[in-house]
Amino acid sequence: MEPKFEVTMNEYLPLRDVVFNTLRQAILRGELKPGERLMEIQLANKLGVSRTPIREAIRKLELEGLVLMIPRRGAEVAEITEKNLRDVLEVRAALEELAVQLACTRISYEGIESLKKAAKDFEATLSSEDITKIAEADVAFHDIIYLATENRRLIQLLNNLREQMYRYRVEHLKQKECHPQLLEEHQEIIHAIEKREKDIAAKLTNQHINNQVTAVTGKLRSREE
Repeated sequence: MEPKFEVTMNEYLPLRDVVFNTLRQAILRGELKPGERLMEIQLANKLGVSRTPIREAIRKLELEGLVLMIPRRGAEVAEITEKNLRDVLEVRAALEELAVQLACTRISYEGIESLKKAAKDFEATLSSEDITKIAEADVAFHDIIYLATENRRLIQLLNNLREQMYRYRVEHLKQKECHPQLLEEHQEIIHAIEKREKDIAAKLTNQHINNQVTAVTGKLRSREE
């Protein structure tokens, strides 16, 4: 099946970066699926560019762990594995526990109101079939907590991890049976932050992420059976 994505030109970015961002998002959103071969000529024709920026993008995607180079076969989209899932979410759990603890002491009244609104916005998207829209609403909720830390280094680390987390966030959100639990967890986290209960907020955040690990791991194992 021909991929549905297309390149969006940006006058402020070099072509190689535009192509890289396009392919990266296509992988993260599942438009290029795990195990799918990345054929330079096909992708160049699809995006209307030469093979050179495609080749450069594939090299960068390999460095990020999104693409694998297979001997005598070429490049293909990396599989979503249980090991990679746990590696990424272990780091996320540690950083987000710190973030929510800092948010408990530093968040403003306006920040708490923004967090409540973001939770409602996320709930509103769950009736949509647009998984990207749902994932972006979930990201927006957590971003408010990050910003409330007022710690630029921590925010930078979390933002750098964002793309690696995105694949697993999408896989989790595809499981509609998990949505009620997600909504409840968001409300519990908001309540703990509002009450400035750092230890409880950290514990809830850790459980929030562990539940994602459990859900996505179960999905991965069911595929293997």
